[in-house]
Amino acid sequence: MAKLVFGMNQSLDGYVDHLAFAPGPSLFRHFIAQVRGLTGSVYGRRMYDVMRYWDDDDAQWSAEERDFAVAWRRQPKWVASRSLTSVGPNATLVAEDLEATIRRLKAELDGEIEVAGPELARSLTDLGLIDEYQIYLHPVVLGHGKPYFAGPRPPLRLVGSDAMGENVIRLRYAPA
Repeated sequence: MAKLVFGMNQSLDGYVDHLAFAPGPSLFRHFIAQVRGLTGSVYGRRMYDVMRYWDDDDAQWSAEERDFAVAWRRQPKWVASRSLTSVGPNATLVAEDLEATIRRLKAELDGEIEVAGPELARSLTDLGLIDEYQIYLHPVVLGHGKPYFAGPRPPLRLVGSDAMGENVIRLRYAPA
C-alpha cells in the first residue's frame, strides 16, 4: 500500500511561496533524491502549472537542476483539475472522482506518493487520505501568502524531525 505525503517548504509564519524563498544547495540535493524515490506525485492545477517548468530544458540550468528535471519527468504524475483538458508527458488528468482515484492508487501501488499543493492537500485531508505531512521550515517570515494548511489544521502528532541544511528543519507529522 502506498503512503500519501504532503510536503512543502514553509516560512516560520506558515506560508508557502516558491518565489519568496527557495531551497539552498543541500536541501535541493535532498529534493532530487526524494523525487527519484517517489512512486509518483499528485498535483493540483496551480502547483502542476508551477512544476511544468521542469518539462523543458534550460541551457542555464546547473547540473543539479538538470538532475531534478530528469527525475521529475520520469515519475508518474496525476493532476487533479476540472479546468484542464490535457496534461503533459507522464501525467494523467484526474477530472472526476478524486477520492476514488487516490484510494485506488494507494491500494495498488507501493512506496510514497507526494501530494503537491495546499488546496489539493486540504481536499485530501478532508477525505482522511494523507498519511504524513512534511513541513520544511525555513527561517523567513513572509507576513502573507498561501498558507501551508489551506483549511483547519487537522489533529497531528509529531513523528520525526531532522535538520536539512541551510537552517531548514523538516518536521514530519501523522494524523493523530
